[in-house]
Amino acid sequence: MPLSRFALCTWAAIMLASLTVARAEDYSDPSWPCVQRKVQSLSLGLMWPHPVPDDTLSPSLADPAHELVQTLLLRRVPEEQISALTTDFGATYPDLTIDKLGLIFRDAFTGINRERSQLIDGIGRYSLTQIDLATRIEDARLAFDAEMAKADPDFDHLDALEEQLAWDERIYRDRAQSLTYVCETPVLLEKRAYAIAQALGQLVPD
Repeated sequence: MPLSRFALCTWAAIMLASLTVARAEDYSDPSWPCVQRKVQSLSLGLMWPHPVPDDTLSPSLADPAHELVQTLLLRRVPEEQISALTTDFGATYPDLTIDKLGLIFRDAFTGINRERSQLIDGIGRYSLTQIDLATRIEDARLAFDAEMAKADPDFDHLDALEEQLAWDERIYRDRAQSLTYVCETPVLLEKRAYAIAQALGQLVPD
């Protein structure tokens, strides 16, 4: 059903109030409520400035390289440790070539890009759910006002509407408060991909 002006304004106001960045935003895309610019998919070439061969790593390097990548992708591993992890890996495997390093980064990039894209899709579903909830809140308020305007209002019905309104508004506010963290996560993943690229780039032979 078409979104009412009230529902969109309510949604936008609460979204904006939950953010720390105070600037006017364009809410023309209801599936993207974040202040950050929406970039659905990252570009490997912008992060790794070397050709990556259409190849695979040798069996002796594939497993340890994949294990390194899985460690680098763990969010509990601070970005500050990424360089140390790749440096240790380079010391263990001193014969790393630019092609091999590119293949290792491609593995890391693929994992981050996939997780990031799934997260962005989830944000879209989250946003549309919030808009639906805002519409339901508006409908309940209108029903409450209409019942109150009757000569003989049904107070049991009013109590039920009031209880449902309070519950829906609480859910709406709780979800809105988590928006800042949710919207920052794709940016954090992008920064992590850059950090991995830079750390592996330090191992490129002269």
